[in-house]
Amino acid sequence: MRTTVRRHSPKRYGRAVTATAWTLGALDGQLLVETDVTGRAARMGHRLTIAMTTWRAGVRWTDDEPAEADLTVEVDSLEVLQGKGGLTPLSRPEKTLARSNAVRLLDADRFPQICFQASDIEKSGDGYRLLGTLDIHGVTRECAIDLHVEDLGDAWRMSCRADVRQSEFGIKPYSMLMGSMKVVDTVAVSFSADRAKDR
Repeated sequence: MRTTVRRHSPKRYGRAVTATAWTLGALDGQLLVETDVTGRAARMGHRLTIAMTTWRAGVRWTDDEPAEADLTVEVDSLEVLQGKGGLTPLSRPEKTLARSNAVRLLDADRFPQICFQASDIEKSGDGYRLLGTLDIHGVTRECAIDLHVEDLGDAWRMSCRADVRQSEFGIKPYSMLMGSMKVVDTVAVSFSADRAKDR
């Protein structure tokens, strides 16, 4: 699905962008999910850092102005990078189990992708506010993303951070020990990518 957004010139960040389309992926940056734990036995749980290793972001330009933006993530590309806290360090088998639980809760077989589609773009102090829809687990909700843009000289750096509440998308957060230890409903999602100016 293609969405058309209000066009704004990027010239305020330096020289005009002349590319007609940007395509970004995991080689250009990273997409991370951070979880927390709660409950009476929370000290037993690990706060996970998860990487989504297969994703594609697209920004299309018309007359040096952004015209469309989208992000598609492959759920099965989920990889547990590390776990903080817990009674013992997170072992490799525990990483594998955590990944399996996450993929199962996201129902990756039925809903293999997570998609964000921008329907409007507004300028902000150091970037843009992207207004659109986020589709997770077969549920679509309106979403606003504040995208920061930094001029690195030979490249643009784009980054953002947003909180996502699992229950709003029909996902029941993982729990164990009869609910004494469970993953906090809200997870933090962060995105960062560089785009060379001469590409």
